[in-house]
Amino acid sequence: MTKRSPIAAPAVVPDRSLDPEGTLPTIAIRAPGGHALIYRKMVDGPVGAAAPNHGDLVRVVDREGQHLGYALYNGRSQIALRFLSREAEPPGLAFWTRRIEQAVALRKSLLNLDRETDAYRLLHAEGDGLTGLIVDRFADVLSVEVFSLGIYQRIGPILSLLAEKMGTDHYRVNVDERVARQEDFSGRPIDSPQIPPRVTIEEHGIRYRIHFGDAHKTGFFCDQRDNRRDLARFCEDRSVLDLCCYTGGFGLNALIHGKAREVTCVDLDEKAVALAKENGNANRVRLETVHADAFVYLRQMGLNNRNYGVIVLDPPKLIPDRDEIAPGKRKYFDLNVLAMKRVEPGGLLVSCSCSGLLPSADFLGILRAAARMAGRPAQLLAMTGASADHPVALDVPEGSYLKVAWLRIGE
Repeated sequence: MTKRSPIAAPAVVPDRSLDPEGTLPTIAIRAPGGHALIYRKMVDGPVGAAAPNHGDLVRVVDREGQHLGYALYNGRSQIALRFLSREAEPPGLAFWTRRIEQAVALRKSLLNLDRETDAYRLLHAEGDGLTGLIVDRFADVLSVEVFSLGIYQRIGPILSLLAEKMGTDHYRVNVDERVARQEDFSGRPIDSPQIPPRVTIEEHGIRYRIHFGDAHKTGFFCDQRDNRRDLARFCEDRSVLDLCCYTGGFGLNALIHGKAREVTCVDLDEKAVALAKENGNANRVRLETVHADAFVYLRQMGLNNRNYGVIVLDPPKLIPDRDEIAPGKRKYFDLNVLAMKRVEPGGLLVSCSCSGLLPSADFLGILRAAARMAGRPAQLLAMTGASADHPVALDVPEGSYLKVAWLRIGE
């Protein structure tokens, strides 16, 4: 999993206006469809004299010139157009304000997340109608991931709107190295003045430390909130193995709320192991932590004939792009075969995939094949996903990236 580069804030936060700038260029596409993301091969090209610059807001039409909406343009990216609006009028400050207010209302008014945590996803890209932008709220800090040049150019005004609606004082902005290559721009990380190097958040009564300098993604995986909570009811007096543990969230819920007999947290990242141990200390419980590769650890436990009542397998994204679908599927298969062999008869395997390019049906197919290879019958108790603060746009179904299979493993 790609980590955030060291803090190197630019002197000026990009502050391109959220209002349309003069006469908008027009781009024609070959097939309208209904998807929010338009790949470069589907773009016919500019219409009229005004040529778009990378990052511009543009009007989008079909080959016959029929209006389709407005999008952010980047001709250097494989995703050339990211739709913002299908309305007749171009989106301006009022549009951005309305989208942000709707996102805040979902989390605060409908989901009432402030009652159970001070860490949640505030904006979920296409799911909240703002493609290329992810924002997590961690106490007084807004942690931002940007996937689009057009969004990065406007991040200053966006942050101002978010801070106004949330009452937060600090922010951090990160652009993943892979995204920067795909979008072909050097999106340097941005941090607000005096941002604390770490914060402590609370979720379902459990405290977690977030160290921004060493963080994965935005710093904490809010998507697994409900799954972490639900694991607890399966753990009483059982031995629990939390593989690819990162912050130790599943292990902590198993120990604190689930009354597990013992919990072992394993991660390949040495800093993640230290963080899981720190989180245990913050909650005055003892987690056994192991710095190891999940494949190697499971094979070693096989040699030791060591089994567990509950295993949580939550690896990083094993299919980061389309070129790695086949090898990624193989990794999911191999890892689940090893894990299934280490579950006690009648025990539970919680197997996760956060690869958006792996459909749920394909993931279940991998698990069926893994169960056959492991020689273990398996019952699917439930199939869950990300918590509700990660909404999915119906026209961008790949936004439903997280798949969590709850499997009872037999003899």
